[in-house]
Amino acid sequence: MLGSPIAHSLSPVLHRAAYAELGLQHWSYTAFECPSDALADRLANARIASGFGGYSLTMPLKLTALPLVDDLEPLARTVGAVNTVVPLDGRLVGCNTDVGGMVSALHAAGIADVRAPTVLGGGGSARAALAALAVLGADKVRVLMREPAKAAPLRQIADAVGVTLVVEPWGRPEDTDLIVSTVPAGAADPLAELLDHFAWPGSAALFDILYHPWPTPLAGVAQRAGVVVVGGLDLLAAQAVGQVELMTGHVVDVEVLLSAGRRALAAS
Repeated sequence: MLGSPIAHSLSPVLHRAAYAELGLQHWSYTAFECPSDALADRLANARIASGFGGYSLTMPLKLTALPLVDDLEPLARTVGAVNTVVPLDGRLVGCNTDVGGMVSALHAAGIADVRAPTVLGGGGSARAALAALAVLGADKVRVLMREPAKAAPLRQIADAVGVTLVVEPWGRPEDTDLIVSTVPAGAADPLAELLDHFAWPGSAALFDILYHPWPTPLAGVAQRAGVVVVGGLDLLAAQAVGQVELMTGHVVDVEVLLSAGRRALAAS
């Protein structure tokens, strides 16, 4: 796994649990600190490495990798973000399992039909969210951003996946059935305080992509409101299932990864 910072990541725990469950005794998974300017060298070395199964990429590398891989699978090209790099016939292919992970995590929580979603934030995870929401049936997505003028990449993705994008300044979500928070830790805390003081927007479910510490202030408000809450561990495990399949050719039960992640978080 590559990214920066990387020490906090649960991905090694999840992937190692998958290898143990699948009996892949000779497989290993390690996290390496890798800033954006070091990714090109990492990928160059991977092209000639023996026994290389793939890289998981986290921030800030999901966008950096786009021009550095040899090929992009269609979904990664559409979303404009790569979270997985795998070797294929001597070439490196950039893939995206975040979209499928989001869809799977929401399905597991009983959310299969979304009509009026709201996305908080406009970064790389928001790109994946747009594609996932299109899969779930949304034809219009509201995005709340601190800098709406920077929404051009999101508009391109919205056009590609067939949803109408409404970009608004950061504020209180209204008239929504699902809130997807894609912002970094702490960024949504003032909004959580506001919603706790006034009221949660009806029965809107919450999907917060953060997982530690949990619950986030926003998730805590949603839990007290009694709505469905999906967390970042659900996403991390679901997208890792896709990564494991791409890297090893084997499918692992997501519950194996969720259990490993819960144990690790409880011990931290």
